[in-house]
Amino acid sequence: MKYLLITAIGIVLIYLAYRTYRYINLADGLDKKIENGAIILDVRTAGEYATGHIDGSVNISLGEIRDRYIELDSSKTYITTCSHGLRSVKVENLLKERGFKNVYNGGAWSDLQKIINKK
Repeated sequence: MKYLLITAIGIVLIYLAYRTYRYINLADGLDKKIENGAIILDVRTAGEYATGHIDGSVNISLGEIRDRYIELDSSKTYITTCSHGLRSVKVENLLKERGFKNVYNGGAWSDLQKIINKK
């Protein structure tokens, strides 16, 4: 039981460190990309998107992106976002594998929203 508690605390600390790192590094250039017309691609489900999202973002879920990526313009810049940043990494990589050159992981949509609000 003691080891389980130590492991759980360790996981929580790693997660918090990751979120802090992502938030600090998120501001590094993404705000400029947004100012220059980058499209925010929210890869959460439609239900998650309906509970809150960044105004003007496009919603194509991770589950749909393999079929719907052809709706996107590969010459444009996209910033992927989701609830915690894990699905957005997957979509970033998937789009890059399909020839998209300007795709960036924006992490959690709530963190990206804070960056946008600072402008």
